[in-house]
Amino acid sequence: MTQQTTSSVDNRPKNYLGSALLFISIFSTATVVGLILFALFWTPFPVRYKIARAWCVLVVEMAKFFCGLTYEVEGLENITPENTAIIFSNHQSAWETLALRVILPSQTAVLKKELLYLPLWGWALLLVKSIVIDRKNQRGALKALVEQGTERLNEGLWVLIFPEGTRAGAHEVLPFNVGGAVLAQKSEFPVVPVVHNAGTFWPRYSFLKYAGTIKVKIGAPIDTKGRKASEINAEAEAWIKAELEKM
Repeated sequence: MTQQTTSSVDNRPKNYLGSALLFISIFSTATVVGLILFALFWTPFPVRYKIARAWCVLVVEMAKFFCGLTYEVEGLENITPENTAIIFSNHQSAWETLALRVILPSQTAVLKKELLYLPLWGWALLLVKSIVIDRKNQRGALKALVEQGTERLNEGLWVLIFPEGTRAGAHEVLPFNVGGAVLAQKSEFPVVPVVHNAGTFWPRYSFLKYAGTIKVKIGAPIDTKGRKASEINAEAEAWIKAELEKM
């Protein structure tokens, strides 16, 4: 897939003030919510999850208020909350890590253990049943993903996976890592592919956010029973690439 060249000129209006206010608001509210979660560590998980999700809703609304950034979703008919599944999403920005918590059923996500070193914020992430892995130990990380992921799925939590492993450019999809597909193969829970173009408006490594409407599309569940991880990955990756090209 062709990546937008770095030499191309972006003539969109630069919203420095809105981007700055959003940045400040995200970190200040995250601190407050982290303190609340830490204080309520003894409460049942659904209570803690609702608090964390409410913050995600707040950030999405702040992005709209400060930066004129909205979103639209296609394919919600493919989501049945009680039919727990693994979400495969492309990864372009920080937006989808928050917005998918708002759009999709109760879920957990993979967390690299280095984030646990962040005072308060990292600790708070543990309180929403994040799946912690050590990326430096690939075999151990895969084992942790399969064991913890299967446990969360059996609890009724959806599992959010970014198979690319890192953020890609706005017009590209990086090769998929095998971890999420191995989880799908071993657990036999279906995979729901999700694609978006958030990077067009909330670019990776960029302070600036741009006004516009992010498109999110949810695909039909992919059956994983009796299938190899490579087959699952190939089908999800092909769908995401094809749909991103249409956006």
